[in-house]
Amino acid sequence: MHRTTDPRGRLQSARIPMPSNRYEFKSAEGQTLAGRLELPDGESAAFVVFAHCFTCTSKVKAATAVSRALCDRGFAVLRFDFTGLGDSEGDFANTNFSSNVDDLVAAAESLAQTHKSPGLLVGHSLGGAAALIAAKRLPDVKAVATIGAPADPAHLTHLLSENIDEIEEHGVAEVRIGGRPFTIKRDFIEDLKRQTLQQRVGGLNRPLLIFHAPTDRVVGIENARQLFEAAKHPKSFVSLDGADHLVTDVKDARFIAEVLTAWASRYL
Repeated sequence: MHRTTDPRGRLQSARIPMPSNRYEFKSAEGQTLAGRLELPDGESAAFVVFAHCFTCTSKVKAATAVSRALCDRGFAVLRFDFTGLGDSEGDFANTNFSSNVDDLVAAAESLAQTHKSPGLLVGHSLGGAAALIAAKRLPDVKAVATIGAPADPAHLTHLLSENIDEIEEHGVAEVRIGGRPFTIKRDFIEDLKRQTLQQRVGGLNRPLLIFHAPTDRVVGIENARQLFEAAKHPKSFVSLDGADHLVTDVKDARFIAEVLTAWASRYL
């Protein structure tokens, strides 16, 4: 942070942009996945991997705002695109929740080779569910935080309700999510139904911080309660009062980063 003056000559603080570098790594299937690595000015307090929401990208406001706010507070943050989304290679139609978990593990393992093992996983919505499962495969991860995560990945099927019968009958259908077309296969639905997230959370053996908006209309607040009850201590819940599911207000993203920084400093 440095000091500048406004048009009236008054001193004010100005944010010094931190380096944001394109970062590429290979998925378990050998495809090139891409994202951005936000690096703080000076030594990093810890490395973090951020997993974005379903059908989103690493450029979605929640991912960029939270990652940059964490970077401002001394964390190095990798936010990447899951297979078939954003700048990453692959066909989204051939992915599922389990492959998202594999992508997240691959991101963390790559970061360990190029820089340092991430000590914290942060996941938004379905990315939060993926982070909870991926953490068990990453012994160097010391803590996990979720933002608006479902207690059961199969909760996602409500977004596909108009096309479920077609998917079940024909094995595939084109659905519109957020105004964009996506091809969803039967395997995607079946993979969601096979997940036992709450049971996995009970055996997480990591500090867990759950962020959730009480008025979330996409993933209801009851999901936060179910995750919290399934988890063992140390666990914490923070209400995102007034926030929406996609965390579109930068002020909410900065609040998440502030709380997350204080909480994570106890474990990293």
